[in-house]
Amino acid sequence: MTHQDTKRAINEFQVSELTGRAVQTLRNDRHRQRGIPYVKLGRSVRYLFSDVMEYLESHRIDPEAGNV
Repeated sequence: MTHQDTKRAINEFQVSELTGRAVQTLRNDRHRQRGIPYVKLGRSVRYLFSDVMEYLESHRIDPEAGNV
């Protein structure tokens, strides 16, 4: 994955597909000012691919490492 790939912007439907979170959950998170960082361009909402991956990594649980 190149630097260009990690900085690309994706929409909420793509984030939903990547994370398994419902689009409505992403919308609720934005309204409550929590969850994955996002960018607002007019009425459009975009997420940086790198932010989505960082969010997933920060919520990763490794039972073998004892951080359950």
